This record gives sequence, structure tokens and C-alpha cells, in this order.
Amino acid sequence: MAASSRSAREAKRHIQQMEAKRELRRDQEKRRKRDNLIAAGAGTAAVVLAVVLQLTAFAGNPTEDEFAAAEAGLTSPSASATPSAQATNGPNIPSADTAAGKTFTGELVLNGKPLGVELDGTAAPQAAAVFKSLSDEGFYKGKSCHRLTTADAFGVLQCGSANGDGQGNPDYTWGPLENTPQDNKYPAGTIAVARTGNNAYGNGTQFFIVYKDTTIPADTAGGYTVVGKVTSGLDVVSGIAAAGITPGSSDTDGAPVEPVTIDSFSLK
Repeated sequence: MAASSRSAREAKRHIQQMEAKRELRRDQEKRRKRDNLIAAGAGTAAVVLAVVLQLTAFAGNPTEDEFAAAEAGLTSPSASATPSAQATNGPNIPSADTAAGKTFTGELVLNGKPLGVELDGTAAPQAAAVFKSLSDEGFYKGKSCHRLTTADAFGVLQCGSANGDGQGNPDYTWGPLENTPQDNKYPAGTIAVARTGNNAYGNGTQFFIVYKDTTIPADTAGGYTVVGKVTSGLDVVSGIAAAGITPGSSDTDGAPVEPVTIDSFSLK
């Protein structure tokens, strides 16, 4: 009986030790999964933040409040970033009827090097009317291309700011959005309209040239109006991109190392 009791106690102790080890392994596995989820969440948050900040800057120079809100990961940064109540264009904006159904071809000269361009007044009549009017007025002569992005899937050269710093002109804004890609993809050679964020009537004088296939997620207003395409000379923009950007807060978004001036923009 004594030997049997000892055997029973040893067996019980062995079982308890095995249970303790299993419980320890379960705790370790739970902790490992929790840590992985935290790490994945932090990585996702970092990617989302990077996209939000990049798109906020792409749409237009944000206010301090908008930037702080984007940095905090908020989906509705501030009242100033909500869609505009404007639903019609002012008298200084040319009518879409002046371009509807028409195709305009011409030349955009950057740093003495020409790009052939084509604007589509059927797909984007309001945008085509605006850029035809501005080019006819000689608005773009001497203006700069102030922004270049060089990320793997985000390659654009942004031009046409009135004073060269990326700020828009509050006296020259228009809409609506036209011909926006449903899949958020902008193929190389696309010419599209830059605008303030979350505002379908936040278009102005600025445009961007896509020099490599680019994905730009839509914001609350939608995508970006595709007004036309580069028909020749896209390598001019690729060459500007190859020179890189000036050092700043981002390794892939800033002013071109090689200053870019619009010598002329003509359409017929």
C-alpha cells in the first residue's frame, strides 16, 4: 500500500508538472500573438499615416490644424478640409461649353525641352476649358513645377502654382471633378488636375504630370480629374525625376533638385 501511495503521488505530481508546462506554453503563445498584432497594427498605422500625409500634401499645402489632424490619423481632419459648399463656378471661370466635344493638342515646354500634350474636352470639358483659357492667356509662362514625388508607385511632377510655392488661388477655384479613375490608377503620361483635399470644387491652376504608373487613393470628394495626356517627350519628366529631390522632410516628396520652369504652354 505504501509503495502504491508513493506511485500515485509521483504520478499526480508528474501530471501537475505537465499541466503547468502546457499552461506556460499557452501563455507564451498568447503573448507572442498579442505582440505580433501590436507590431502589425503599428506598421499599418505607419503606412496609413504616410499615405495620409502624402496625399494631404499632394492635394494642397495643408494648414497647421489639417496637418496635425492628419498626423493623428483622423479621417475628418477639420472643418476647413470638408467639401466646399460651392456648387457653381464664378464668372472668371470659362464655361465647359467652350471645350465640350473638342480635343486640344499642343506643346508644354519645360526647361527648353518640349512635351507634346493632348487635352480631352469630351471626357473633361470643364478642365479642358480652364487649361485652354489659361494657356491662351499666357498664364503658365515662367511658372514653375514646384513638386516632385519619386516613390515606387507615386511618380508625379506638379506645376502651375501662381507664386511657385504650391499655394492655390482662392479667387480661381472651380469644379466639378471629371473623368476620375474608378480604380485610383493614373497611368504614365496622364495629365491631371491638382486640387485642395476633400473638395470637388477645389481645382485651380495647378496640374500634375504622371511620369510612371501611379496609384492615388480617392479622398472624400473623389479622385483627381484626368484632363489629358502627354503624347511625346515624357522622358523629359523622367529625366527631371532621375535627378532627385531636394533634401527635406521626405525622401520621396519635395522640390526637384533641378529647378523646373514652364517656358510656354500652347494649345490649339
